Amino acid sequence: MKEFSMKDFALIGAAGFIAPRHLKAIKETGNHLVAAMDKFDSVGIIDSYFPHADFFTEFERFDRHLDKLRRQGKKVDYVSICSPNYLHDAHIRFALRHQADAICEKPLVLNPWNVDALAEIEKETGKKIYTILQLRLHPSIIKLREEVLASDKDKVFDVDLTYITSRGKWYHHSWKGEEQKSGGIATNIGIHFFDMLLWIFGDAKEVRIEKYDLDHAVGYLHLDKARVRWFLSINEDHLPNEVKEKGKRTFRSLQMNGNEIEFSDGFTDLHTTSYQQILNGNGFGLEEARSSIELAHRIRGSR
Repeated sequence: MKEFSMKDFALIGAAGFIAPRHLKAIKETGNHLVAAMDKFDSVGIIDSYFPHADFFTEFERFDRHLDKLRRQGKKVDYVSICSPNYLHDAHIRFALRHQADAICEKPLVLNPWNVDALAEIEKETGKKIYTILQLRLHPSIIKLREEVLASDKDKVFDVDLTYITSRGKWYHHSWKGEEQKSGGIATNIGIHFFDMLLWIFGDAKEVRIEKYDLDHAVGYLHLDKARVRWFLSINEDHLPNEVKEKGKRTFRSLQMNGNEIEFSDGFTDLHTTSYQQILNGNGFGLEEARSSIELAHRIRGSR
């Protein structure tokens, strides 16, 4: 691991599902969490990483605390954002206005025009906005992209993508079940996979939606280098029987020309790798995130 000077972090959304991966990444890259905020106080996980970090349940007090640190010459270097999707835009703006770079979970924002507005704030503040596109760092996905790039320029691959991640009844009662807040199933659970497909196979020429319900969606993409059928679901009834028999609740499958591409393992450390890339000046920014945000928005509008 490359050595970096220690940076100070703040984190928004400390009680969320993905927050522990960010806490782990901050710790494993040799940095320090100064303060965290969440309106819920079930954040005991912080003790495993940064037990001395200040914690706030009220955003106003969190804001004042960071402002106080800045006046004392101790401003945070990065704000990690793990809040609900519809709050990402506001929390990114908050980070930059506190003269910190932002590291935001997927999806960076819900709508393409938000990307343009954030680009203006980057220019105004001189700070950077980064997002987590960890599948671009997965060895199997990198290898697959290299294979596609090395293929004949006219070759078009047949691809099948299936991602089923079972969710209970709570899901539809949370912000994730509200499309205006989560972006719907294509955005909430699909954004990483759409980014991966675009990164490997090129721009979308055609988008067709066969089904789009609250718990699953099915569609077709014609990309520069691929014809893609995709299936996304949070319904455990859609799991293959052999997966259910093993007591598993998640299933990922990526096939190219009938051959399975194994990429199920190796996810747990990719946030740390993402942070290493960001700290080294090589993180994924607004422009890298743009194409998948545009595609997810196009899918929502194609129903």
